[in-house]
Amino acid sequence: MLEKRKFHSKTRRNVCIVVQLSPKQSGRIRKMGSPTATAPWKQLLLDALRSNSSLKHSSFFQLATVGSNGRPANRTVVFRGFQEGSDKIQIHTDSRSRKIEELKHNPLAEICWYFTDSWEQFRISGIVEMIDHSNPDSLKLQQREKAWHACSVKSRLQYLGPTPGLPYIGEHLTDENSLDSSTSPVDSFCLLIMDPDQVDYLNLKSNQRMTFTSTQSDSQEKCWALERINP
Repeated sequence: MLEKRKFHSKTRRNVCIVVQLSPKQSGRIRKMGSPTATAPWKQLLLDALRSNSSLKHSSFFQLATVGSNGRPANRTVVFRGFQEGSDKIQIHTDSRSRKIEELKHNPLAEICWYFTDSWEQFRISGIVEMIDHSNPDSLKLQQREKAWHACSVKSRLQYLGPTPGLPYIGEHLTDENSLDSSTSPVDSFCLLIMDPDQVDYLNLKSNQRMTFTSTQSDSQEKCWALERINP
């Protein structure tokens, strides 16, 4: 059974929007407190991850970027969690890959994430920050190092291979013993962090769709406005 619940979003003007959510979802959104602290869509995403956790592919999503030639590019990447205490999404990539040049040209990107068991889709747009070995911010380098050590050995070995996208010239074998797990990240390891500013949520089981749009309050806090739209 679905029931109507009211969700209050603190923007420059207080707004109240009535949306259709399940009792469990509406209860969790209310418990999150001020929307300036936690994005309301984040709990929906965490619920989807939980309900689809038996499916290995539920942690994969598509990341779309735009190249310098104006052509779109899309690829599947792995969800590496949220940045601690925020709604920013972490992704690992090779700094030699084409997506890095595309993001340097245009840091705007969009995630498309479909959960096959619960029939939910999240389209998440925002600006992507790149943190590689040359980043001058020591705190961001610490985030990158923490992300590196959270990777499996098999994942780390991929960053020791030949440059992605170049012509194949033969098998490249990498010995696990050549990678010291206690050392700093290799230069080719790059941490991507998307800061979402718009989320389009679709639930095909309940035939409902909502958009969450980020704004800034007068105190420069990040706020989210929710609107229900036609599926």
